Amino acid sequence: MKLTVVGCGYLGATHAACMAELGHEVLGMDCDMDKVAVLNSDKAPFFERDLDDLLAQHTRSGRLTFTASYAEAAAFADLHFIGVGTPQLPGEHAYDLSHLFSAVRQLAPRLTRAAVIAVKSTVPVGTAPRVRDLLHEFAPAGDAVEVAWNPEFLRESFAIEDTLRPDRLVLGFDTEHSWAEAVLRRCFENIITAGTPTIVTDWATAELAKASANAFLATKISFINAMAEVCEASGADVEQLADILGHDVRIGRRGMRPGLGFGGGCLPKDIRGFMARAAELGVEQALTILGEVDAINNRRRERMVDCAREQAGGTLAGQRITVWGAAFKPETDDIRDSPALAHQLHELGAHVTVTDPQALDNARKLHPELDYVDDPTAAVQDADLLLHLTEWPQFPRIDPHRLAARTATPKVIDGRGTLDPAAWHEAGWTFRALGRP
Repeated sequence: MKLTVVGCGYLGATHAACMAELGHEVLGMDCDMDKVAVLNSDKAPFFERDLDDLLAQHTRSGRLTFTASYAEAAAFADLHFIGVGTPQLPGEHAYDLSHLFSAVRQLAPRLTRAAVIAVKSTVPVGTAPRVRDLLHEFAPAGDAVEVAWNPEFLRESFAIEDTLRPDRLVLGFDTEHSWAEAVLRRCFENIITAGTPTIVTDWATAELAKASANAFLATKISFINAMAEVCEASGADVEQLADILGHDVRIGRRGMRPGLGFGGGCLPKDIRGFMARAAELGVEQALTILGEVDAINNRRRERMVDCAREQAGGTLAGQRITVWGAAFKPETDDIRDSPALAHQLHELGAHVTVTDPQALDNARKLHPELDYVDDPTAAVQDADLLLHLTEWPQFPRIDPHRLAARTATPKVIDGRGTLDPAAWHEAGWTFRALGRP
């Protein structure tokens, strides 16, 4: 098939490359000329594991190209995926849908024949009818343009796997028998025939799928971190508690990682946007639990600052603190709402040095007041305290004996629960971990 992907940020660029991998001819469209130039040069403007290789393979073959022209996109194909960002409105919990509606308004006047608009962006429930009305108002093809909802469930650092081999495929339509369904089934034929569970539903259910999935994942993480608070107060071990709970098949260990909490561009934004939409619908009490989920998550960050202050003898002023990690999770350079960002320590008077395998450039742009070092071993030179805040697999492999001699005081706080306490104790470190005795 020939198809377009409108919006080539993290979601859109990944989706475009993966659709080319499935054999389609793909035109990615983005208004950012610099981004388009980077993508056409075989690279992504962000880090995602294996994505550069996939982009290079298909841009060089001619199966995948990128443009900044809506007119070119409309002429290229009759299936258009929209994957523009829907960030949180400044000062509010609600989604900012301006990018989505702008994309629809600019694409619509150029749709002169029957087409399918498949929206992948995360939105509040009830957005699909607004998209349909805009398309029917401004598209010359009128009601021959159909709207489908195809939510994404990507995990950063696993985005290609999650696109090509998803654990479910959700297709939402306005009517029971839709021409758009046949088009999307053809597009995803390889995925469907591979046995992927495919749920065909209405618009509202498809819109709710992503928000409710992220709300549940956030709740699971915050639950085990609430247990970490109890463990710290009682002397229990949250890692062992999580293992015990995880053996119950109704609960499961996957995704239930105690530690510093969640961040990124999805979970924090989506639970807040979900609460805002519930309030608009008059059912805010149904999601009051998400307010506590958000509060627990924020308390983990505050707890890390408190632990650092305790280890520093009561004040962070003048302390030299090394932070391992800036990205909100490993295998990404994404620092959006990252719990690893250490600017709070700087504001409390500490001298902060940060290291991260991928996210230093982004962190440096946002927080130029901090120091940045590429080598995690060199970063601990003369440090009074080491904080482990992003669970990159490289960090636990570093020999704590070799590090201890470089520090002013060998003290470490493990905010992610992946360092070996026995090995660090044996190497002479004062070791502290969130939720562990």
